[in-house]
Amino acid sequence: MNRTRLFLILAIVALVMPGIAWAGPKVIKYAHFQPAKLDQPKQAAALAFKNYVEANTKGSVKVEIYPASQLGNAITVLEGLKMGSIEMGVVHDGPISPVFKPFMVYAIPYLFADQAMAWNVVDGPFGKELAEAMRKKTGMRMFALADNGIRHFTNSKRIITSPADMKGLKIRVMPGPIWSKLVSSLGASPSPVPWPELPAALQQGVVDGQENGVTNILAASLYQNQKYISLDGHVYSWHAYLMNDRFYNSLTQSEQKVIKRGVEIAKIIHRGMTSAQDTNAPAILSGVGMKVTPLSPEQVAAFRKQAQPAVVEWVKEQIGKEWVEKIFAAIEEYKKTH
Repeated sequence: MNRTRLFLILAIVALVMPGIAWAGPKVIKYAHFQPAKLDQPKQAAALAFKNYVEANTKGSVKVEIYPASQLGNAITVLEGLKMGSIEMGVVHDGPISPVFKPFMVYAIPYLFADQAMAWNVVDGPFGKELAEAMRKKTGMRMFALADNGIRHFTNSKRIITSPADMKGLKIRVMPGPIWSKLVSSLGASPSPVPWPELPAALQQGVVDGQENGVTNILAASLYQNQKYISLDGHVYSWHAYLMNDRFYNSLTQSEQKVIKRGVEIAKIIHRGMTSAQDTNAPAILSGVGMKVTPLSPEQVAAFRKQAQPAVVEWVKEQIGKEWVEKIFAAIEEYKKTH
């Protein structure tokens, strides 16, 4: 057989039976937004996921990690996840609500007393029901929620111990109207600023303050331009582990099982690193030069009294009362049994 005939035969086989002759691994493009450093929870969790999945699928699934917004901002990544051009992303909560409105119930302020309560609610029946509704609506499968940090108010002007201290401050918020509603309900002026632009906005004095957890304050060195932090814990913020549902359904059952297990491992690592920083917030943040003000339960109650009713009513106007009632019912159920 001469070379020309051999080439033609191979070309025909390649066209007719590509999956048999030249099948390669299924590739997961995995996007997240933290720096590619092992002290960053998203990156540490992503590497654990990659190593677990590739080892346990024996190479049938390959994971390519794209940290530090390499595939675009959160809005771009969410669009890619819906369309399938990005297989997997770990996306912070702010941009998710505009895509799937019921997700905003997690941003109702002063919901959870501690991480144990928060994890119980998001991992339990309520969280599973919300995730399934999101899958049906958006085509994105939400496997899990990991901590994006307990959010506190920081600013460059003064110590905050009461809602009255918020008046006159211009506070950066994540894009998404619920975050603006939270800040305005406390008497401050909200200013939506995308995450990559936040350090410059603080440095240039475009905003006086912002609200984030310890992990993000450290990751972006926000403490360099924020002298004061009040540990009010207004929102338990989340990172959603999302995958394009069509891609997930294209996997074998064995591969799907590995993916789920890999996400569970990543979630535990992600939560552990973030919650450790949250718990040690006073020592960590004072160590980088911030003036840390812990708030008493009574002081937090004053913030809750002013902010929560206004935000709850606004959320009900946006999505109806069903999801709001369900999350409060889940919290009450937890309190009865713990």
